[in-house]
Amino acid sequence: MSINKNIQKWELQSRVPEILGIKYPIIQGAMSWMTDARLVAEVSEAGGLGILGPHAGQTTNPKSNEEVIGRMRTEIRKVQSLTDKPFGIPVMIAGNPDVYPLMVDLILEENVPVVLINGIDAAFFKIFKEAGRKILCRPLDVTPENAREAERLGADIIIATGFDEGGTLPSKTIGTFSVTSQIAHAVTIPVMSAGGITDVHGVRSVFALGAEGVYAGTLFLATLESRMADSVKKMVVNSSADDLLMFRSALSFYRSLPTPFAYKLVEMDKAGKSTEEITNVLVSNQGMRVGMVEGNLEEGYISVGNGITYIKEIRSVKAVINDVMQDFI
Repeated sequence: MSINKNIQKWELQSRVPEILGIKYPIIQGAMSWMTDARLVAEVSEAGGLGILGPHAGQTTNPKSNEEVIGRMRTEIRKVQSLTDKPFGIPVMIAGNPDVYPLMVDLILEENVPVVLINGIDAAFFKIFKEAGRKILCRPLDVTPENAREAERLGADIIIATGFDEGGTLPSKTIGTFSVTSQIAHAVTIPVMSAGGITDVHGVRSVFALGAEGVYAGTLFLATLESRMADSVKKMVVNSSADDLLMFRSALSFYRSLPTPFAYKLVEMDKAGKSTEEITNVLVSNQGMRVGMVEGNLEEGYISVGNGITYIKEIRSVKAVINDVMQDFI
């Protein structure tokens, strides 16, 4: 039973739905291995904006840039066969700049309406602005300065990510509420909050701080349409933020629910191993895919944000969106 029942509705307003051509101001995060065409289409059909992640629908690493593009093209077309609603993809994927120009061409060729840019790249902004695409800008470490630069370059929406998120955490340990207020005061375009928002109270809180929407990953993991292993979905439902482990990585920090593999990474961190050594183990066997898609806790980790505390049941994407976006229904 949802903990959000029988509460008085608020009246919230946002420019995001009109900008993106969607019903509700909610975007499903890219989440590397954890998306596929089904999840993305369901989010878009339910009124949000689905985003295909870098390894959407895959179970193995690609062997070439051409395979990266081929796989993504196939997944894009699957989404288009399932919905006529807007969706998006990131341009900067695979950790290999050589693939970025190929992604630009793919986005334009396949008429993907929304692009996610994880940083500030003037060339990308120019290309997509001239092509009429909507641009989401999500720097890993968002600041008033880079948010204003993104606005100047033509971003339609800034995503402000706080330290409460899952996945690769920002290097600055600033919480979601603090970073939301900071960025909302820095720009005139809409700001969407990311990190730890998994219920209607979190949505209302970030709107009170100046946000006009939420960008959520963990929220969609314990859904019926998620490709995450059923056993892991049950772990999420039965866990809270108090259970999460944290360890360093080359970029910043990672969180995981307790697994034998995650404990190994924590022990490496405590023993003073370098971030490079920890990261090599972290990615050596695609730990996120192994842990979260396959449910192999001995060799994988479970990357989620602090918002798992408020995820109490496995529900459909539509039910989740209707709940957290109830002030817009």
